[in-house]
Amino acid sequence: PTQLSSASYTSSYHTSSYKTASTYVPSYSKVSRYSSTRCTQAQESPATVIPIAPAKRSVHFPNDIIFQDIVRKGDLEQIGRFMRARKVRVDTLFHSGMAALHEAVLTGNLEVVKLLVKYGADVHQRDEDGWTPLHMACSDSYPEIARYLLAKGASTEAENESGEKPADLIDPDCKELAKLFEAGCV
Repeated sequence: PTQLSSASYTSSYHTSSYKTASTYVPSYSKVSRYSSTRCTQAQESPATVIPIAPAKRSVHFPNDIIFQDIVRKGDLEQIGRFMRARKVRVDTLFHSGMAALHEAVLTGNLEVVKLLVKYGADVHQRDEDGWTPLHMACSDSYPEIARYLLAKGASTEAENESGEKPADLIDPDCKELAKLFEAGCV
């Protein structure tokens, strides 16, 4: 019988997060003990290093950040859950400088706007630049939202920090919104 040489391998890199496993692949051919066929390096499969999964990490976001995301997505069911559970205050200004109602207006989602007003969102609330939800509805050409906010008492005379009223921000091409703000219509 042919003598097989034994080769030893010591891992030069070992951390506690990995199991010690040999990745040594001999660079020579050897004769199989059980057959007369030769086994070459290409036929051998190297030992697999299986990392131990590190402890699972999780990130926890504050409720106001989660709520802001839910408002932006327009998830009415989740918005209702947050409000009923009193996980957030509807008038909180987010890191964006806007409250939930401002965010809802910017998405153009009238149903979210209505739901937030139902839960007490103030149609007069200003963002960090003095914009009311009506300013945003006019600026972004959302006539249905502007009509709803006006029906809920939003002021047409409110000025932002630049001295602009909601009507000053209306795109002339948005005829429906322009008609809404014509003299005597509001």
